[in-house]
Amino acid sequence: MGFVIVVPARYGSSRLPGKPLVDIGGKPLIWHVHARAVAAGADEVVIATDDVRIADVARGFGAIVCMTSSTHPSGTDRLAEVVAQRSYAADRIIVNLQGDEPLMPAVVLQQVAKNLADKRDAVMATVCEVIADPSQLFAPSVVKVVMDHQGYALYFSRAPIPWDRDGFAATQQLALSPRIAHYRHIGLYAYRAGFLREYVQWEPAPVEQAEALEQLRVLWRGYRIHVAEAEAATQPGVDTPEDLERVRRALAP
Repeated sequence: MGFVIVVPARYGSSRLPGKPLVDIGGKPLIWHVHARAVAAGADEVVIATDDVRIADVARGFGAIVCMTSSTHPSGTDRLAEVVAQRSYAADRIIVNLQGDEPLMPAVVLQQVAKNLADKRDAVMATVCEVIADPSQLFAPSVVKVVMDHQGYALYFSRAPIPWDRDGFAATQQLALSPRIAHYRHIGLYAYRAGFLREYVQWEPAPVEQAEALEQLRVLWRGYRIHVAEAEAATQPGVDTPEDLERVRRALAP
């Protein structure tokens, strides 16, 4: 099974300007993300950016770079431009690894690619993990997912789903349900190149706009997304200065 990993990387960040180039152990953040992708055994690793500073640094350590438009509304649109530039075949599997995920396990990158290859009736594959902290279940910043018995997504939401009507009513406090597991969605996706070309032609769905979750456009159109529990523990990416210090500690020699 072959696959490509595309790493979208933007310079702008309200909390960490120039985030892809911040130093972690003497290397820029984007170098660490690229190294994770290479370790997964991808046929190609492509850094997609709209900024020449990121492009110059990435080319400096030997990465393939695609210069993409600065007007893309989402990372998925940026991936679709890479697919067009590099003329990938329709069935080519493309894994989207965010440019601020330097701790993503290589085995999980391999997992989403393999799951999509195995699930021919799915247009996307992604991963999740069991929520063990009640504060995550009720936090809008943490995306939750509910799957059917075959592992296909029923819905993604920022709300606590599924809602344990009787269990939550009985506790009257923020707590995990004793009757059903809850899952946090991990924002790692695999697509087929042909589907990406189709996806970016669609208008955003009302439910997608309400939840601010792109993947709901796929479900709203009636397509299937496969979701599996991640085979290795994942850690959050770098969004804040506190995240940056945590990652620096994790990658310290």
